[in-house]
Amino acid sequence: MLRNATTDYPILLVHGLFGFDRIGKLELFHDVKQALRSAGARVFIPHLSATHSNETRGEQLLVQIDRVLQGTGASKVNLIGHSQGALAARYAGALAPQVVASVTSVSGPNHGSELADFLRKALTPGRLPEQVAGAVATLFADFLSLLSGNRHLPQSAIAALNALTTEGVGAFNDKYPQGLPKTWGGKGRELVNGVRYYSWSGTLQGNILDEGLYALNPLHGFLRAFSHYFTTEAEQNDGMVGRFSSHLGKVIRSDYPLDHLDSLSQTTGQVRKGIDPIDLYVQHAERLKNAGL
Repeated sequence: MLRNATTDYPILLVHGLFGFDRIGKLELFHDVKQALRSAGARVFIPHLSATHSNETRGEQLLVQIDRVLQGTGASKVNLIGHSQGALAARYAGALAPQVVASVTSVSGPNHGSELADFLRKALTPGRLPEQVAGAVATLFADFLSLLSGNRHLPQSAIAALNALTTEGVGAFNDKYPQGLPKTWGGKGRELVNGVRYYSWSGTLQGNILDEGLYALNPLHGFLRAFSHYFTTEAEQNDGMVGRFSSHLGKVIRSDYPLDHLDSLSQTTGQVRKGIDPIDLYVQHAERLKNAGL
């Protein structure tokens, strides 16, 4: 069946922590981008720091938005941010609502990540373990930027960690509350300052022994292990972000059977049964089209 996701405004897919647009032939959003383009959407992948604060990445996104508008002649863009990319998208929507038609959070830590809280407590500020971990992570981010041809972008793993904690995102939310729910686990306003806000996310479900061949995916195994560091949203998280922490604007669904990286796309070539994460993006583009966006 032919799909029609010809949105009025271009779509920008915004990556999160340690993300990139392209390294050689590897594109982080390759399958998602191809599916959206096949359905008629204009799709772009902005270049953002792999590790940095929400505000720094948000400012970089604003520059990329301006370039897309100049190149396409469009007046606005639709932003779909995965993980920390959702916070950069929210920043852009808050500061420049005149050029942002919609902000969609996919597995975004809109109220912080309990995993980031655990790491922040484990890495005492100013102590050697924090300095070593920060230096190694920043070097890795620099390496990713070099391979992707974006070596000019600044990197700071510690700034990224601080930005993803409950405290860090709380301070961010005080400045940019657009689309946030008034109550924990609720929905936020769908339309704020002319910008429509949406979100969806998943949770780890069942036992890893029930996963079949998908249990052999090492990334899924790591996320299963990370999920044990959640207390507030124990058994209600995707390995990196809690279910209710992900809520923003109109919550499409926050309990898809997906881990944190499944919601990005199938990066390991192993396909999860029962849900097609790539099709969720196409469905959403159709939703944006039907909303006149």
